[in-house]
Amino acid sequence: MKKYIKILIPFLAALLISLLPVPTGLQPHAWYFFAIFCGCIIGLIFEPLPGAVIGLISVVAVALLAQYALFSPEQLAAPKFKWPDKALSWAISGFSNTTVWLIFGAFMFAMGYSKTGLGRRIALWLVKALGKRTLTLGYAIMLSDVLLAPFTPSNTARSGGIIFPIISNLPPLYDSKPNDPSMKRIGTYLMWVAIASTCVTSTLFMTALATNTLSIGLVESITGIRLSWGEWFSVTAPAGILLLLLVPLLSYWLCPPEIKQGNSIPDWAAAELKAMGKISRNEVMLLVAVFCALLLWIIGGAFIAAAMVGLLVLAVLLIFDVVKWSDVIANTTAWSTLVWYATLMSMADALKNVGFVVWFGGVMSSHMQDVSPTVAMLLLTCIYYFLHYLFASSAAHATALLPVILAVAASMPGIDMRLFVLLLLPVAGLMGIITPYGTGPSPVYFGGGYLPSALWWKLGAIFGVLFLVVWLAVTLPWLSFLQG
Repeated sequence: MKKYIKILIPFLAALLISLLPVPTGLQPHAWYFFAIFCGCIIGLIFEPLPGAVIGLISVVAVALLAQYALFSPEQLAAPKFKWPDKALSWAISGFSNTTVWLIFGAFMFAMGYSKTGLGRRIALWLVKALGKRTLTLGYAIMLSDVLLAPFTPSNTARSGGIIFPIISNLPPLYDSKPNDPSMKRIGTYLMWVAIASTCVTSTLFMTALATNTLSIGLVESITGIRLSWGEWFSVTAPAGILLLLLVPLLSYWLCPPEIKQGNSIPDWAAAELKAMGKISRNEVMLLVAVFCALLLWIIGGAFIAAAMVGLLVLAVLLIFDVVKWSDVIANTTAWSTLVWYATLMSMADALKNVGFVVWFGGVMSSHMQDVSPTVAMLLLTCIYYFLHYLFASSAAHATALLPVILAVAASMPGIDMRLFVLLLLPVAGLMGIITPYGTGPSPVYFGGGYLPSALWWKLGAIFGVLFLVVWLAVTLPWLSFLQG
């Protein structure tokens, strides 16, 4: 009975919101879509059903009600506008999103590490070197992300495709299993350190997140302000480095691992490595494939998409029988995540298309005309940051909201636009921590089974606020110092 009540909550929430008066300046169909969107988010929070099912139900509901919740009366009245076909095209549009397939490819990497035993071998090497203390393992994970971040403009490729497949082999060595109470032994801690670290490195380096370069392009086209790699790093370094030093330690306190240290573990790992024998042919081939993928992700962006790299590597692994097609088909987590993320991308895209985002930007501007420039910059940054709860992609977030936020700031006298841009743009990486769908690798870690939904929402809120507070408290004075 409790399960069915939880299932009804998102539907009732969507119904109640839709029955409220439509806000002034917003078209009814946009308000009705927003109501369904809120129901979807509430469903993801309470999780009465798997996330993929909730996303699918939401997309189907909008598509069926497209006459009232997706298309305006003007669109419906247009000649030759066949709304059922348009609704279907929208509903499946998320499956053409490249980030969705990059995430899928990351799961295939993880499967390759597992099938060949390479992941276990690497994990044993790490445990042998750093396994005496759990906290040092956390710092090793953070440092590995730092080393890759400047050269990998996709945090999904970096964290989901390279780091996750390796560290996912560590918890079983301590008998810490996903979707099991034993996950608290060490698995939850390691996974949270990894996803939190990649959110910080995505802010620290301009080239560590595709959204950073997208945002810089939008800013230049709208305001004429141009930012360099060096200027970005000089601004983000103080807060970013401080947060990187804090993440493993704070995670150690807030989701404490039950296993703190073990003097015999490095010796055990050495014995296991000896028992595994020499590295196998499949392990070597996977190593070569991973190296090639990393090389293409770093320097191949001009001629091959990051998502295509993942699919290309999967094809090569299948050709050389490193993994089998039956393994791909049997990877239910990967397919479930594919459906979940694709449907959320469709929902987030429609939030912009129906005009809700533009309307909200106008409302913000009308309420901020009398505040000081510094307070206005802080408020706009906070609004931009926390509105990420409504988005399943930082790129979609930036595309939809950044022009609105910049327009609001530009309309307010006294705001130094260059200073504001440098304060605002880097938070695109940090805000990915707040939800299990907030940035590319999030669904990979969420699907791993060590970070249950309720725990993620709690830790996401804590770390999300902490990240923003440290960013604003350190960066705003630092920007003033640099300009002074």
